This record gives sequence, structure tokens and C-alpha cells, in this order.
Amino acid sequence: MTVSGPGTPEPQSAVPGASSVEQLRKEGNELFKCGDYEGALTAYTQALDLGATPQDQAILHRNRAACHLKMEDYNKAETEASKAIEKDGGDVKALYRRSQALEKLGRLDQAVLDLQRCVSLEPKNKVFQEALRNVGGQIQEKVRYMSSTDAKVEQMFQILLDPEEKGTEKKQKASQNLVVLAREDAGAEKIFQSNGVQLLQRLLDTGETDLMLAALRTLVGICSEHQSRTVATLSVLGTRRVVSILGMENQAVSLAACHLLQVMFDALKEGVKKGFRGKEGAIIVDPARELKVLISNLLELLTEVGVSGQGRDNALTLLIKVVPRKSPKDPNNSLTLWVIDQGLKKILEVGGSLQDPPGELAVTANSRMSASILLSKLFDDLKCDAERENFHRLCENYIKSWFEGQGLAGKLRAIQTVSCLLQGPCDAGNRALELSGVMESVIALCASEQEEEQLVAVEALIHAAGKAKRASFITANGVSLLKDLYKRSEKDSIRIRALVGLCKLGSAGGTDFSMKQFAEGSTLKLAKQCRKWLCNDQIDAGTRRWAVEGLAYLTFDADVKEDFVADAAALKALFQLSRSEERSVLFAVASALVNCTNSYDYEEPDPKMVELAKYAKQHVPEQHPKDKPSFMRARVKKLLTAGVVSAMTCMVKTESPVLTNSCRELLSRVFLALVEEAEDRGTVVAQGGGKALIPLALEGTDVGQTKAAQALAKLAITSNPEMTFPGERIYEVVRPLVSLLHLNCSGLQNFEALMALTNLAGISERLRQKILKEKAVPMIEGYMFEEHEMIRRAATECMCNLAMSKEVQDLFEAPGNDRLKLLVLYSGEDDELLQRAASGGLAMLTCMRPSLCSRIPQVTTHWLEILQALLLSPSQELQHRGAVVVLNMVEASKEIASTLMESEVLEILSVLAKGEESPVTRAAAACLGKAVEYGLIQRNQDGE
Repeated sequence: MTVSGPGTPEPQSAVPGASSVEQLRKEGNELFKCGDYEGALTAYTQALDLGATPQDQAILHRNRAACHLKMEDYNKAETEASKAIEKDGGDVKALYRRSQALEKLGRLDQAVLDLQRCVSLEPKNKVFQEALRNVGGQIQEKVRYMSSTDAKVEQMFQILLDPEEKGTEKKQKASQNLVVLAREDAGAEKIFQSNGVQLLQRLLDTGETDLMLAALRTLVGICSEHQSRTVATLSVLGTRRVVSILGMENQAVSLAACHLLQVMFDALKEGVKKGFRGKEGAIIVDPARELKVLISNLLELLTEVGVSGQGRDNALTLLIKVVPRKSPKDPNNSLTLWVIDQGLKKILEVGGSLQDPPGELAVTANSRMSASILLSKLFDDLKCDAERENFHRLCENYIKSWFEGQGLAGKLRAIQTVSCLLQGPCDAGNRALELSGVMESVIALCASEQEEEQLVAVEALIHAAGKAKRASFITANGVSLLKDLYKRSEKDSIRIRALVGLCKLGSAGGTDFSMKQFAEGSTLKLAKQCRKWLCNDQIDAGTRRWAVEGLAYLTFDADVKEDFVADAAALKALFQLSRSEERSVLFAVASALVNCTNSYDYEEPDPKMVELAKYAKQHVPEQHPKDKPSFMRARVKKLLTAGVVSAMTCMVKTESPVLTNSCRELLSRVFLALVEEAEDRGTVVAQGGGKALIPLALEGTDVGQTKAAQALAKLAITSNPEMTFPGERIYEVVRPLVSLLHLNCSGLQNFEALMALTNLAGISERLRQKILKEKAVPMIEGYMFEEHEMIRRAATECMCNLAMSKEVQDLFEAPGNDRLKLLVLYSGEDDELLQRAASGGLAMLTCMRPSLCSRIPQVTTHWLEILQALLLSPSQELQHRGAVVVLNMVEASKEIASTLMESEVLEILSVLAKGEESPVTRAAAACLGKAVEYGLIQRNQDGE
């Protein structure tokens, strides 16, 4: 009995009265052959639901296992194969498929048992014998590795824990080797089994920075993608101990602890990633409990005295990442509700803390912004009005507890908390502003003689001015106050904040030229003062960043944009500040750049709707004359000359969590604007733009990832991808490009992605395999039917390059599909570029797979006309492609050659063969030579 591979579903025996089961099975088999494994899986599942017999159930389960193997979901493949074996313990095909899944899952000892059973059932089967040899070899290699690793692990810990080796090069090398070993799952398991966690605990207890970093990074390898080891590690070290390391003053240690906790959260919350579950040796009873214990400890850390400001920021960053749901489609937001009940007051306490003068809690310039982001994420994760009302109630009660009966210090704390809410969930901030006495206290404290009190009040006023609900009130009542502060205050810190408040109010109309808040020229004066402060390096960076914030608002005005990009000193100062570790600075810099490059979303209004609005006396937004494309392109040139790409690359490179997803999206928008013109793309690549775009395309908001992916596509189209994305980086580009093929992307994005993938597919087989692995082929095939001729042509060109891969050739060769027919028909289209792509693919496929030659006459009755048209084309490229296809067909079969020689093709080939020496004449002559060899034609007296 010959066993088919994992990609061949078995036929099912006919069962009386089960025609629908049989029909679904056949449908599944056809879908499987076409590469639609998800569709095949659905068909087999539907057949199972119809109540098939036990024998048929076994066949359907192993067919489902084949689908899961193709889709690389090895856990499900193992489950389905096991179900088939339960029905029939001697099912050799199910045993073989389960062994393949187990091998991929790393459970080699179990895989070998299944293969031994297969060999005992079919001793002469060479497939089973070869598989058993391979798995046996892997087991022996693993045993050798583990035995040699045992001694290495023991030796490394001896060196690290030896007090005599303190600070030596030997100790440093041992720590590096330990970290490297832990990155491999087998090495991590060996460290874990060798009492490694207890030994790493001793390294942590030394308090030495290098040893602590080595221990934390090794623990990352042990816990990565492994629930059972993570729970065991927390049990040994203690959750409280791990979280406390986060609060240490040493920034590198705190960041390493943050990374470890993120890995632990991933292992507990999302489970082990696909393909790794089988490596676990323990059953996790309740990872949700461990999750809550970890989160509870992080919340406690927020308000602990003695915790570093950096550690507090890292704790907030972790909570931002792990608490809210990943997708609104997930109905379970219980973790968010639990955090709001248990920790909202603690988050508000951080948000209301003063950095200067320092209070009980040590905070950084990022702490309040981090708290605002977390509050915003929690609020956005709520599903109904009752949950939101509870959030408002808790916030208002907390603010009242400070505002009432706590004196001036309490009022300052309450106002600071309101500012934090206005920067985060602004609905909650607006409601807090409406609490009795809050707004009045803000206005009153703006006139305080104490700088600290003024700063808190003015900042609250600025944040309130940014919200539409309060802006009208403040425009009427607060402008005079802000102007007075700006003109009369002797302190730059107050004046610059008052200026930003005026900037916000002055930009309330956004890009609408007709909605100017201030008198003509006032906005330009504000911007000039902002640039002056920005360039003054005598002022501290914390104060200068307010100037950037002011420009982020004022650059909605095109006159301000023009002046700003023409000021080289201001741009230089802006780019220097962009290297800051402060969240709000990065966001403000990115916002100003988005405004200068017009990379915000803007849709041209429908002229008919404009006329209708004017007739109805409705307001119609007007675009500033200097926001037209020609002005925007000139601004982009100036920014490129000033070094904007280098500055943005540095912003993306930062490993600190200050680079938020919103900031990533803004940077992606700017990059897309910078590469819009093909002539500018070389500059962007030279300054590191290609490298910076990859992380932006892989992480962030959906819009940000799409914009970055489109920028990558533009670079890959017009430049050599191997130079633009050197080394392994080129393989990281594939996934973002494939994401642009989804139907929710625009036609332009689809087209540019196809063009870029075409270039990548023509480089190497490894890249083609990467494209196939990202499941791009079905989407590319879909676009080959697109009505838009440019998209259809690009998809055909991409498929032509992918056809160099065996897997794609198999798809064309599979029975019952129209892929070959489509290429033949496209080779006869009027669009020359589409003809060139389709005929090129046809020439390659008929060369690589001669069996396809005999199918060409079957796919369409017009095949001869199409080949003749190619041979007679005025384009030598098309002639060559046509001649190669004919040559492949002649060489493949005497019968096809006979049909071709009986048609006008013979006469055309005879004429082509007499032409000047070229690839076309050589191919035509080879066709005629093969026909002579077959005895279909004879040479004339001249030997021609």
C-alpha cells in the first residue's frame, strides 16, 4: 500500500443514502488540490456534521489533518489524526500524519512511536522507513546536544557564582553564553531542568548590574512562549520579587525586567504560539489567576514610595499592552473591568503627581502621559453606558476627595488629575471640568504668584482648550487671560505655556482657511515666537518642548508651514529635540511633520455638494492656497534637505516605550509623503528610511501599518530591493506587502504591492517561498481577474515570477483548474504588457512542466490563433516568448508537433528561422529541427 503525503486527501467509500457526504467530500478534495485548504476544511467539517459512518468519519478526520498540516497548524493536525486513529487503530495514514505533526511540534519521542507502528504495519514502505530514519537521527542529535549542554550549563553557573571571578572577562563571556543558550528552546529547557531558575535567583540576589541583566535575559528565553515554565518561574522567584525589580533605579535593569514581564504576560494571556504547545511538559491549571496576580502587583507598584520614575513608567507601559482587549471583536473585557475596580485610583494618583517639585511618588516627564494613555485605553475598552458611567463616577469621586477639604495642595492635585484625564479619555476630563468650582479654581490659580501653582493651572487651561467642548468657553473667557500671562509674566516657563494655549485656540479651525480664530498675522507672530524659543538652547528641553507643541497646532496654517520649513535653524532644533525620551515631544514633532507634509487624511469635496451647501447657506471648508500639491512638494524637498529622514529614523530606533502606536502612525504618514515622488526615494533610502519603515509596518495602528507598508512598496518598486533592504531585512518586507493585497486596501495599494512583490519574487527562491508562506498566491490569483487593467497586469507579472517555484507549478498542473487557460487567453489580449507577462509565464511553465503542453489545446479552441499572433507580433519580446512556447510544445509531444506543423505555424516558423541571428530565429530553427526529427517535415534541397 502506497501512502500519500500530507497534502493528499483520501477518497471516501460510497455509503447508501449519504450522497451529500460524498458530494462534500469530493468538493473538499477539489478545493484541496487547488490549494484552498480552508475551503477544503469547511467541506470536510460539513460532511462530518451530516452523520457519516465511523469508517467515513476516520477518512474525513485524516483529510482534515492533511489540511491542518498544509496550514501549519500542527496542534490541530495531531488532534484530527488522533480522532481518526480512535476510529481505527491500524489506520496507517492517520498514524503517519500524526507523526508528521508531532515531529513539527518537537515531540520526537512520540513521533517515532507512530512511525515504528507504521513500519510494523507496512514493512516495505520506503516513505515510512525514510521518515523513521530522519526522526531517529534528530533524536540522536538532540541527545548529543543535551549531554554536551549539561556540562556547559553547570560550568557557566559555576563561573558566574564564583566570587573570585568578579568583573573578569571570563564571567562576562559566561553570562553572554547563557543568554544565547536560552534563546534556543532546547537550551532553555536544559537550563530549566538543571535547577536553572534557582541559580538565576542567586544571580539576581547579587545586586550586580551585569549579573542581574544576564539573569533577566536568560529568564526571557526560559519563559518565552512557554506557559508551564513561566508559572514555575514565578513560583520559584515570587511574583512580587520579579515586579519589584521593575522599580529599581538602574534603567537598564528596569527595562530588562519590563521585557521579562512582557514575555510572561504573553505566555500566560495568549498561550503558547502555534507550533510550540507540544513542547510543554506540564498542564496549566489556571493561567488567568497568575495573570491577575501579576497585574495586581503592577498596580501596587504604581503607588509604592521608593519606586523609580522609570520603573513606574515601565509598569504603566506593561498595563497599556496587556490589559485592554486586542480586538473589539473579543467579547470579554472582564480584565479591563477588574483593573478599573482594583486600580483606577492608583493610576489617577500617578496622573495627578507633580514632577516638580517632587512629591511622594517619583515620576518622570512621561509618567502623566503614560497614565493618560492607559486611562484612555481602559475607557475605550468599555462596552456599554453602565460601564462608562462607573468609570466617570470613580474619577469624579477621586477628584472630589482631593478638591474638597484638602486645602490648596489638594486643589492642585485635583486639577493635575483633570489635566491627565483631558489628555486621555477627554469625555471624563470634560465632565471633571464641570464639577463645581474646578474651572473657577483653574482661572484663579493662573493669576497665582507661585510658579508651581501657575504651571498646573495654565497646563490645565491648555489641555481644556484642545477639546472642542470647552474651546468656545475658553475662547470667550480665557484668551484675554492667556494673552495677559504671555505679555506680563517674567517666567519663560509660564509665557511659553500661555503661548501654546493661544496656539491651540488659534488653530481651532484646523486646515479650514475660512475658519481663522485670530486676526490676520497673529498666527504667524505666535509661530515666530515658538520658533524663537525652540532655537534657544539656553532654555531647558522640558520648556522648549512646549514650543514644539505650539508649532504642532499652528502648522495647520499653510503660511506657518512655509515659514517653518524655510527656517533651517528651527528644523535643526526640532530634529535635535526628536531624540528626546519624552512621549509628548515625539508626538508633537511627528504632528508638526504631518502638517508640513499634508499627510493627514484629506478628501477633495464633491463640487456638486459644495454648490448645494452654498445654496443652503452651510459652511464650506476652504483649502489654503499654499496647501496645493506644488507647495507641498516644495516643502517635502526642504525637509529632505534638512535631514528629516535621519531624525525620524532615530525616533523609530528608540527602544524606549515612549514611541506610542499613535506616534508610529504619524511617522508612517510622513514617510509615505516623503516617498511619493520617485526621485526622492533614493534620498530616503540613503538616510535609513527603508530600515525604519519595517518596524512601523509590523507594529502599530492598522492605518499606520498600512501607510508604512505602502511606503515600503514604493521603495521596492523603483529601487533594487537587495540594496534598499540588505541582508535578512528583505524577508521582513514580504509580510507588510502581502497585507496590502487585502480587499480593504485601495486599488493603488493593491497595485503597488503587486509590483513590489513582482520585484521580490524575481530575486531568489527563498523570497518566493516567503511569499508563498504568507499565503499571497490566492490573493494574487484573485487580482488576475480584476477589471482594472493595471492591477490585472501587475498580478499576472507577479504570478509569472512566482511560477519559478515548484509549489506554484504544482497548482497549474493540478487537474480541474483554469489557471493555465487564463494565461493562454491573456497571451492573446490587446494589452501588450499583459501579453508579455502572460506569455512569459506560459513559456516558463511549459518548459518546467512539459505535461502542461498537452493541455494547452484543451483549454481553448483559439490556442492556435493566439500562438500565431505571438509569432507574428511586431514586438521581438512577444515573438521570442511565442517561439519558446511552441518549441516546448513541439518537444513535449509528437502529436502536438504534428498539429502545429499542419497549421500556419509552420510557414511562420520558416520565415522567422531565416531572419537575422537572434533568440527568435534560434527558437524557430529548433522547432523546425525537432519536426524534421519526428519526420513531420523534410528539409528542402538547400538544407533549410
